[in-house]
Amino acid sequence: MKRGGSEAAKRRAGESAAGAVEDGMVVGLGTGSTAAFAIRELGRRVDAGLDIEGIPTSFQSRELAREVGIPLTSLDEAIPDVAIDGADQVADGTLVKGGGAAHAREKVVDTAADRLLVVVDDRKESEALDLPVPVEVLPDARRTVADAVHAAGGDPKLRAAECKDGPVVTDNGNLVIDCSFGTIADPAARARKLSRLPGVVEHGLFVDVADRIHVGTDDDIRIEQV
Repeated sequence: MKRGGSEAAKRRAGESAAGAVEDGMVVGLGTGSTAAFAIRELGRRVDAGLDIEGIPTSFQSRELAREVGIPLTSLDEAIPDVAIDGADQVADGTLVKGGGAAHAREKVVDTAADRLLVVVDDRKESEALDLPVPVEVLPDARRTVADAVHAAGGDPKLRAAECKDGPVVTDNGNLVIDCSFGTIADPAARARKLSRLPGVVEHGLFVDVADRIHVGTDDDIRIEQV
């Protein structure tokens, strides 16, 4: 799988999905560099008179939404009409998410929405999912979940922070284990097995969640119905 999509491709995907948002909608605001382009475009449209509310999926998306002037609400108050979110890898409409360690909150908001619009650059597309699957775990379950993943043929690695000593800690106060399984032939079955492990808060396999995928390239945009 190719990595590192251009800023132009990400912008096209994000702005394309933002264009599907209509007056009066509640919008789930995803996390990551491509979703950030959608949030900025929504902010420009709000400034021009668009009446929406956003439900952020992370500290990062909440801060960006506030910066660009999007009024915010929560799942306690409203259900999203649409969510716009990125992905680390896309294959046949199924996603691997969680590179930003926000996948637990993303999955809650994305599945609550009437529609999920996925925004990616074309380098995120793949014939099959083969990236490590991020698994958010309770801190006390780190060892037991890792042992279970290893017993199931996976290679679990605790995600280390890049700018401080120690592991990555999610917005929920949990840890992330990146679990490599090679090519995932049956994402739905793998998702079920991970969900059943005690101590797992959420994993990064998003199966039967996406409705449309906005794929940006350096010079074009492609919208795929799932």
